[in-house]
Amino acid sequence: MTTLEDGDMNTFGPELPAMFDGVKLAAVATVLYIIVRCLNLKSTTAAPEIIHQDTLLNRYLLKSCPLLTKEYIPPLLWGKSGHVQTVLYGKMGRVNTPTPCGVRKFLPMPDGATATFDLFEPRGDHSTGDDITMVICPGIGNHSEKNYIRTFVDHSQRQGYRCAVLNHLGALPNVELTSPRMFTYGCTWEYAAMVGAIKRAFPQTQLVVVGFSLGGNIVCKFLGENRSNQDRVLCCITVCQGYSALRAQETFLQWDQCRRLYNFVLADNMKKLILSHRSTLLSLNSSHISEADVSRLYAATSLTQIDDSIMRKFHGYNSLKEYYEQESCVHYIKNVTVPLLLVNSSDDPLIHHSLLDIPRTLAEKMPNLIFVLTQHGGHLGFFEGAMLFPQPLTWMDKVIVEYTDSICQWEKNRPACQRSSHQDMNSSCLQSTGATVSG
Repeated sequence: MTTLEDGDMNTFGPELPAMFDGVKLAAVATVLYIIVRCLNLKSTTAAPEIIHQDTLLNRYLLKSCPLLTKEYIPPLLWGKSGHVQTVLYGKMGRVNTPTPCGVRKFLPMPDGATATFDLFEPRGDHSTGDDITMVICPGIGNHSEKNYIRTFVDHSQRQGYRCAVLNHLGALPNVELTSPRMFTYGCTWEYAAMVGAIKRAFPQTQLVVVGFSLGGNIVCKFLGENRSNQDRVLCCITVCQGYSALRAQETFLQWDQCRRLYNFVLADNMKKLILSHRSTLLSLNSSHISEADVSRLYAATSLTQIDDSIMRKFHGYNSLKEYYEQESCVHYIKNVTVPLLLVNSSDDPLIHHSLLDIPRTLAEKMPNLIFVLTQHGGHLGFFEGAMLFPQPLTWMDKVIVEYTDSICQWEKNRPACQRSSHQDMNSSCLQSTGATVSG
């Protein structure tokens, strides 16, 4: 029987620790490589890409809104990852979230539904001295109590804006439905009711339309549906919307950028929201929802399946294609003549890059539209901060208010012949305004 002599053991002894050290070093290097790739640490920061026509108003806005043209710097350790930004927004919303004090309003709808919105008064005078109200539409299944909405409202109040925030129909946990219908991708009924209520309650106020994600689709569709909807509207800002549900549905089923996983999570949240109102949706005689539809809902793993079995039936659409076509703002946004700011992020894992061709093309054709595309920010993240901990206010919060302030100043200095109308930016009257403001 062969045995190892002491000399043989001494021969292997020094080599084994060295070999283990090499394995550990390789493991550490692999982990670091994965971290660098996943957190996108090698990506450089840059100023947003801006697509717009060369008009006097757009020149003024880009000059008076430095946040649009200077480098957006996310938190160094994790802010360059669209996934981390999106997940943090989804789980945390914001940090050190304030609690603005508002009043809840209830609006009876013609079909028996009850719309609600929360009204927050300004906490100081606006820089122009005018009465201005931001009419805000949150993202899918969101409401005024969400952290990102509370943070934005608090910031806007401090800058002299009144804020009205729509609570999507069925989204508030303690408010029951009064009709067999919830919010949908592009239904503007509740938003229109809120805007109408604000106009009646504050006859002198001017409006700033703001939409986040799904809310961006709703507000652009609302403005484009009827020219009268743009009365007293100074401007419209949307952040991280997808523009076309029909084009988005295919991309949302792909695994690229883990989009299918996000789809599953969003669908699960939507499923819970619908099921929390199951008794109301099924009990009323006018309901389009059956027990079979609810059974299909339980098995759904994507928003498309939920839209097909439940959401499209609230308004009696015959097919999913018809529902997506009719409820997407892409068919209406060309009718909007007020100044438009459309903001998206290149690393938004929910919005496929092909959808960004829509606002890019619109900005090349519409003189009143500016399309801003950041390199980082994720979906409604846009956190800022030095290293690890983000600041309470995000780049998104500050950009919306800065752009709105500039629009308000421009409107304040416009000659009387151009006020309360949205004429050609190259008209002689507006040229004299541009010279005055720029000077």
